[in-house]
Amino acid sequence: KDSEALQRIITTLANKNEELHNFIETLNHLLAGVQVNSSRVVSDLEEEFDTLFSILEEAKESMTNTIKQEQARKSHELQNQMLQSTNALESSEELLEFATHALDIKDQEAVTMAPAFRLTMKPKATDTMSHLMVDFSQERQLLQGLRFLPVPRAPEFEVQDCLVVDNAVTVVWRMPAEDSKIDHHILEYRKANHEGLPRVQDERCWEIVDNIKTTEYTLTGSSYPLRIARLKFDSKFMNFRVRACNKAAAGDYSDPVTLETKAFNFGFDPSSSHLNLKVEENSVEWDPQGSKGLDSKVKGKENKGSAHLTNLKNMTRSGTPSPKRGSTPRSPAPRGGRDRFTGESYTVLGDTSIDSGQHYWEVEALKDCKSYSMGVAYRNMGKFDQLGKTNSTWCIHVNNWLQSSFAAKHNNKAKSLEVAVPERIGVYCDLDGGLLSFYNADSKQLLHMFKTKFSQPVVPAFMVWCGGLSLMTGLQVPSAIRSFQKAENGLGGSNSSLNNMPQ
Repeated sequence: KDSEALQRIITTLANKNEELHNFIETLNHLLAGVQVNSSRVVSDLEEEFDTLFSILEEAKESMTNTIKQEQARKSHELQNQMLQSTNALESSEELLEFATHALDIKDQEAVTMAPAFRLTMKPKATDTMSHLMVDFSQERQLLQGLRFLPVPRAPEFEVQDCLVVDNAVTVVWRMPAEDSKIDHHILEYRKANHEGLPRVQDERCWEIVDNIKTTEYTLTGSSYPLRIARLKFDSKFMNFRVRACNKAAAGDYSDPVTLETKAFNFGFDPSSSHLNLKVEENSVEWDPQGSKGLDSKVKGKENKGSAHLTNLKNMTRSGTPSPKRGSTPRSPAPRGGRDRFTGESYTVLGDTSIDSGQHYWEVEALKDCKSYSMGVAYRNMGKFDQLGKTNSTWCIHVNNWLQSSFAAKHNNKAKSLEVAVPERIGVYCDLDGGLLSFYNADSKQLLHMFKTKFSQPVVPAFMVWCGGLSLMTGLQVPSAIRSFQKAENGLGGSNSSLNNMPQ
């Protein structure tokens, strides 16, 4: 007991140390951010003032030019008027002299009025420039009132209202105080593989959803080329943060919230696959040439019988052997792994075991696939074993070769399924409840249900011949299926003939 208590203390201290390291990294990141953002804000401020100075300089230059133009116009008009007046004065003086002499002339009709009497004596321009005066009192008050922009406060998440269901995430937040000037919100999210506060290092970049007009948002996606938009949850958790924006500025981020995705994410295990299967992370295809590369190796080894070599050559020459014909040579098992499936077991397993809980994934067959199966098996499934033919495997099987059939199989027993084969099939496994169910992934119609008692962890299992399968994981158990399982309480209806089979 003392050792257990000490172990708990050590675990608690280790977790606290990790939290402190993460917090110190966060503080260092914030300090660096303060320096960078302060420099950026000062630069922006200088740019704004330079722009303001430039506008004032342009306005000053324009208004000065207007004053100079008005000065030139008035000066020109007054100078012209002065020239005309000077000329009129000279003419008037000559006329005055002539009129004085004319008193002695008998013919006085020769004296005429001087041009000076026809000249206006009103100046054409005044010396006032008051119409070009400016009043900057209001502008001065505006400049004196320059302040930093009002920034919205940080929103707060309503964690109890946030939902993660059907591979969509709905987040809800509120403002701590009413703010009528808020124009929109910016939501940021990223995937994470740990619970708690976001970490600075070893994290994916934040993805942004801008211009959200409400305080609620549902995040969906199109991770698969399906009719249903949904996210692929390839991480255990997701971090979210949000900030409010008015017309001028964006506020501080909210405290982040971390939500658990609760999805089963796995791929095919290439180390387990039959040599005639070409395996990628989320797809597997039948490859009739897959074992050709071993011909030279087989010839170089000890002679294990001419019949075996002849059979191998016939298989590679024929292109696409029937599942009941030919054989495939054994491939050495990877170090630390299990033997590959061989013989007529064209099988590949998933790379992740199901130890407990409820899980869901979907499978879609490529067009014209001749034969395929999907289900679960114990990890120790024999390398020659075929899905559904042993008591450690459960599956549904589709056969489009010669005579079409659709059946549920376990322990070498089969039950024909009187429903159409859907385009995509959903597989639901409840290890603790002893349930394995198959659904039409689109309509969520139940195709078949096994009710059993699993004695050990299981692993997703697949068989394919002359075709291929596409795997969709990172999915939550759909709410419709979860509700159906609760309502049915494990009853398989007409599928009961394959339920409760001895293990």
